[in-house]
Amino acid sequence: MFKITSESVTEGHPDKVCDIISDSILDAYLALDPFSRVAVETAITDKFVVVMGEVTSNGVIDVEKIVRSTIDEIGYDSSDYEVVIKIHSQSPCIAQGVDTGGAGDQGIVYGYACDGTPELMPLSISLAHKLARQLTKVRKDGTLPYLQPDGKTQVSLDYKTVDTVLISAQHDEKISQEKIYKDIEKYVVKPLIPLFGKLLVNPTGSFVIGGPTGDTGLTGRKIIVDTYGGVAHHGGGAFSGKDPTKVDRSGAYFARFVAKNIVASGVAKKCEVQVAYAIGIAEPVSVQVTTDRLSQAEELSKLVKQAYDFRPQAIIERLNLRKPIYKQTAAYGHFGRDEFPWERVANG
Repeated sequence: MFKITSESVTEGHPDKVCDIISDSILDAYLALDPFSRVAVETAITDKFVVVMGEVTSNGVIDVEKIVRSTIDEIGYDSSDYEVVIKIHSQSPCIAQGVDTGGAGDQGIVYGYACDGTPELMPLSISLAHKLARQLTKVRKDGTLPYLQPDGKTQVSLDYKTVDTVLISAQHDEKISQEKIYKDIEKYVVKPLIPLFGKLLVNPTGSFVIGGPTGDTGLTGRKIIVDTYGGVAHHGGGAFSGKDPTKVDRSGAYFARFVAKNIVASGVAKKCEVQVAYAIGIAEPVSVQVTTDRLSQAEELSKLVKQAYDFRPQAIIERLNLRKPIYKQTAAYGHFGRDEFPWERVANG
């Protein structure tokens, strides 16, 4: 029996806390200087946060203030944390290539789309993200006030049938697991997935200690959650904390844009676009398109290279990527959400 499984995490997961902090800093710089060069990483553990990276910008921001306000917004208490900041300017060796319109690094990026859901995303990751959002919603709106910010979801499909749903939800200590199970089933799972085979809730028996107290978080450690849930390839580069001159981010967004438009046009039911870049060079090293119709690959790759401009500056301009839009991408997936410009369906 063939099964596919994808996971998501809530914004209170320590890795996602780091992604949101990094993208909040990026947005703050872009709001003041749209041409800011930013590559910021965050690490968090119990009562300690470090922000490090490279920034070249005409904007001046209060990084610590942003870190603390982000932690508070997620649902933790920033006054518990020591914040250390180690940021310096972008290397001139990188800048000299980017200044002329070249890619900010070498790398391989992938974009994917399929006709399994209205948003043209794999069903397993789509459901996992919806469950994670719902878990956060019922915490914040007071429906389940005993929930804490950390949480994980996982969905296993047998073809299009939901075989197993797994929810790990951080909670107050005095709440029984029986109540948590019933509440999660009623308020989180069934509103989104009325029919499923098996539900697992906090399978270790409790989830009291969570967030940065329970686990160290790092920016960019949830790249499969951020993309296609393991259904498609990933080039390896993370997204959060990087300005759009970094093709790890902008190239992956544009590859998704192309793949989604191909599927939306009816040319294919599934489409994956691979793009490779060399640092400092604008034109991609290669563009390869594969679909569920293998015989299309060579011809479709040629047509895509003719129809779409994959140079970094062209991508930035076409998708209008110099705006401070990145904080909202940091949790619940970068794809399949209509508010982002790379999700538009348009002619090539």
